[in-house]
Amino acid sequence: MNLEQQQQDDQQDTNPWGTKSWTYISSLKQQSPLIQCITNLVSMDLIANTLLSAGASPAMIHSILEIPDFTPHTQSLLINVGTLTPEWLPAMKAAAGVANRLCKPWVLDPAAVGASRFRLKACIELVELKPTVIRGNASEIIALSLGSLGSMKGADSLHESSDAVEAAKSLAKSSGAIVAVSGSVDFVTDGQRVVGAHNGLPMMQKITASGCAVTALIAAFVAIDPAHAFEATACALSVFGLAGEIGMCLANGPASLRMHLIDSLYGLDQETVVQRVKITSFS
Repeated sequence: MNLEQQQQDDQQDTNPWGTKSWTYISSLKQQSPLIQCITNLVSMDLIANTLLSAGASPAMIHSILEIPDFTPHTQSLLINVGTLTPEWLPAMKAAAGVANRLCKPWVLDPAAVGASRFRLKACIELVELKPTVIRGNASEIIALSLGSLGSMKGADSLHESSDAVEAAKSLAKSSGAIVAVSGSVDFVTDGQRVVGAHNGLPMMQKITASGCAVTALIAAFVAIDPAHAFEATACALSVFGLAGEIGMCLANGPASLRMHLIDSLYGLDQETVVQRVKITSFS
């Protein structure tokens, strides 16, 4: 083994989460899994570009007429209720049902779940269909855990992510899903273990649908390794935050950060990921 390889191995040993994250990134680029996205109208463009830049293949298929033919061929499913309508909900349920029947992972983003009774009821019904992962901001996770309308400002959170850790653990236990809470620290729990992903920066919250995009990246990482959804979720959150950090070095504001975030996600290299991914245990 040469010195360069030895140094690389030593570096990897000091940050196992960084090593895991790079494994997901490299596998994603090699396998290019097909990710079906039933998502809100605002987020489609950013989600598609996020998945493409990371190495996945996105498909914005939401018609219930296409679910029986298309969903069985996907490697993972994303359901995001941001612009939920009564017409879209049956397709979401049907796709989740197909994913479950075929043992494919699926990820739920309960956007603004506490904003209306219709939205809350729909999300509760979707949770009953056993998502692999649920990702939301603190206010969303609290509202979904309690099953009640919450204090929200549209899709924005009025709570810190740390405020929702206990709610996330409760939701994980009751649903069987891995639950992620986005915020200044992104928390991930399976009901027992809790880790925090510390990458990212506040400016990312000024990009419309950035939360939706990271949920899509979670769906892609989970497609690579469904048996380890906890680890995949934490790594996806950290990698997305890291891409934002790198992109901010070239950005002047939210619009240019959006562009540079996508470019940075595309251009991530092993050394940077292993060195800069920061995930810690809170268990």
